[in-house]
Amino acid sequence: MSPPAPAITPELRVLLRIVKLGQLMATLPERLALARARQMSHAEFLELILSDEVTRRESTSAQRRARDAGLDPHMRLENFDATAAISYDHHVFDELFSLRFIDNAANALIMGPVGTGKTFIATALGHAAVRRRATVHFERADRLLKRLKAARLDNSHDTEMRKLLRTDLLILDDFCLQPMDAADTAAIYEIIVERHRVAATITTSNREPVEWLALMADGLLAQSAIDRLQSAAFELVLDGESYRHRQRPAVSKPASPARKTR
Repeated sequence: MSPPAPAITPELRVLLRIVKLGQLMATLPERLALARARQMSHAEFLELILSDEVTRRESTSAQRRARDAGLDPHMRLENFDATAAISYDHHVFDELFSLRFIDNAANALIMGPVGTGKTFIATALGHAAVRRRATVHFERADRLLKRLKAARLDNSHDTEMRKLLRTDLLILDDFCLQPMDAADTAAIYEIIVERHRVAATITTSNREPVEWLALMADGLLAQSAIDRLQSAAFELVLDGESYRHRQRPAVSKPASPARKTR
């Protein structure tokens, strides 16, 4: 008969809290049982529980940084539906998820019709970057531009721009979905020019870059910004059925009534 597992004493609980290892108590009974079953040495057991704590802290930190970055917690690569009827260049897809483009301060343009998964892929890239401890900011382009306009009124515009310029990966979702006025065009120009070859930017759009020019107020600034953005970018073009259609709730069919027997 196996000896009983060592008790986790009140004194041990207090000590773990003092050294900020209180979270270990959630799994400590199982780890003690495993150590006894495998006849681990003291050093091996210590390595095991400290490894648990490092993994937990890394996960908690990544979740917090993803939340601060504005990333949808469900849009991760592991949740991407690879069976969806969407076509794209798998070599470019794989290259982007290597995250080398962030190391090289390159860009990614993710384009395609409505609902094909552009935002999902961009967000998944953001999560992957966060796990690599890169700083990330995700925001829908129209909301970002409204926020920057509001920032001019309370004199926080320069502070907001500095945050956008120094982040390792900036994700602008639904870029150029609607016309931009002169202030919006100037803001986009400054962001793209200042980040060019310095930090990585992802844009998602239902429109092609040639269409962006017509939607920006200042043609010269627009052309200069878009040329820089494209010249340093991987382009991932998606096509196919709406990814969102596969996520619609299913209608439960009522159970067939039992047939009466005679």
